[in-house]
Amino acid sequence: MSHNAAENAPRTLVHYEVRDGVAWLTLDDPPANTYTHEMMRQLDDAILKARFDTAVHVLVLTGTGEKMFCAGANINMLKTSDPTFKYYFCLHANETLSRLEQTPKLVLAALNGNTVGGGLEIAMAADLRIARQGPAKFGLPEVSLGVLPGTGGTQRLVRIVGKSRAIELMVTGRLFGIEEARALGIVDEVFAAETPEAFREQIQAYARQFCPPAKAARAVGRIKRSVQSGAEIPFESALTLERELQQQLFQSDDAKEGLAAYVEKRQPAFTAR
Repeated sequence: MSHNAAENAPRTLVHYEVRDGVAWLTLDDPPANTYTHEMMRQLDDAILKARFDTAVHVLVLTGTGEKMFCAGANINMLKTSDPTFKYYFCLHANETLSRLEQTPKLVLAALNGNTVGGGLEIAMAADLRIARQGPAKFGLPEVSLGVLPGTGGTQRLVRIVGKSRAIELMVTGRLFGIEEARALGIVDEVFAAETPEAFREQIQAYARQFCPPAKAARAVGRIKRSVQSGAEIPFESALTLERELQQQLFQSDDAKEGLAAYVEKRQPAFTAR
């Protein structure tokens, strides 16, 4: 590759790595890992890659470094772009997070530091959020910029914390620490880790429990899909969705193995088939 070609090559803003059935999607734009349209497109590509990869059973979203998961959208990009670009930027970001939510594989957000604004909006589209113990701040402070949390923030936060609390958090725009984030249900688990590397290893071990042979990964993925999609449609339709997903699982090798292991009083060995 020539020197000029190397300079013009697009930067890798989202790293994609598969380890033992777990796909790691790492946001990488220090110091704050803020996202541009380019980063969102790379995240979208990585989500699709993980969807199609039969060797991937769990997705983990995290950020580079130890201070920031993600501080949200890149303010300079928003300041210098026109309203039409901003609209389509938000639309695509919404579609990307929806794709994450609708992928029938478990998604963990490994929050390695501050998770604010659009960063929290990304995290809320994951199924489970695990934070590293420390001084990290959380919140949706968009009101201080004269705008609202426009990448699903108003809708996902209310579904986690309820109406009045969601409104209070967004109209004050206040930031809060890890204990309050956990009490609100925004953070599901807190891991104490000495280093960023140790945190990644803890997350990897946590994610592995949802992979074969320990777990029927397809069942994990269909449970996720039934909840994420079913919660947003009428109850009768949600029951229909649940039955259809169950029928898919009844036809799987893992369901046969699970039932056989139960009858034979042994540990099942799942294959995700």
